[in-house]
Amino acid sequence: MSRLFNVAIVGATGAVGAQMMECLDERDFPVGKIKLLASKRSAGEFLEFRGESIEVEELTHDSFKGIDIALFSAGGARSEEFCPSAVKAGAVCIDNSSAWRMDEDVPLVVPEVNPEAIAGFRKKGIIANPNCSTIQMVVALKPLHDAAAIKRIVVSTYQAVSGTGNKAIDELRIQAGELLNGRPAENKVYPHQIAFNCLPQIDSFCDNGYTKEEMKMVNETKKIMGAAIKTTATCVRVPVFFGHSESVNIETGKKLTVAEARTLLKAAPGVELVDDPEESEYPMAIDAAGEDATLVGRIREDESVENGLNLWIVADNLRKGAATNAVQIAEILIEKYL
Repeated sequence: MSRLFNVAIVGATGAVGAQMMECLDERDFPVGKIKLLASKRSAGEFLEFRGESIEVEELTHDSFKGIDIALFSAGGARSEEFCPSAVKAGAVCIDNSSAWRMDEDVPLVVPEVNPEAIAGFRKKGIIANPNCSTIQMVVALKPLHDAAAIKRIVVSTYQAVSGTGNKAIDELRIQAGELLNGRPAENKVYPHQIAFNCLPQIDSFCDNGYTKEEMKMVNETKKIMGAAIKTTATCVRVPVFFGHSESVNIETGKKLTVAEARTLLKAAPGVELVDDPEESEYPMAIDAAGEDATLVGRIREDESVENGLNLWIVADNLRKGAATNAVQIAEILIEKYL
């Protein structure tokens, strides 16, 4: 009989936590016992996993006894506070927040791009899950970089409200209903109305005029790809429930034709090529929602530079952008290291 692993999900009542449970079940992860952890406010709720109703417990520093793998998705402050306690209790943490991503002793991993980095978990017992918008971009760009050495990336994102959590999903739904019925919309989660609007701000602004989300894409891409690729980003919140979309422009060291790019992407792990302009077939958020693949299309040469390509990249931000990526890391972890 194969070994079973005891798993804790921190932030189990959140949007990503729910997807983590779903992914563990769908991918038949060998779970022995599962512990669902959340804030004191959510403790006492019951969630279902593999046909069993499990009570959500309050997250404390003593929550991790007997846990092998702790999947964290409860925000950076809780990850900073509780990951060390989980590691001390013997668990390996896979953290979905930004708390540990740029720590030089913590691997930042996308399994299709740099799975070998997982071995670095031994330094602190923590593996970081990248930002959702970074994950889908590097999954698509990895085969192109290997073939033609990407020198520069210009990316504009169109990010779903689910990236902010359940309260943002509710805000978009309620605002849309109010506005369609001729009533004013109230905003609490975002600084402005999100329904029928686009907000060129995700997270707070840095001193350089970029948002933290934009700088995450810049810095995380360099760490994951292991190359000094010049990257600039503009991140926009759009009135979509699930699925982040990205317009990506790359400049490569050598020429890469559209046909060559399509061939590379068609064979790339985790990528689904959706690129038939004549039939109006291209990646859309409604097609990516609920799926694990990163969809890529609208591939065309950038005629303003010698070696450039434009791509349109779409993925489910709660799945490949968060939960699925974390579970894929856990699968490699148990296969090779635990």
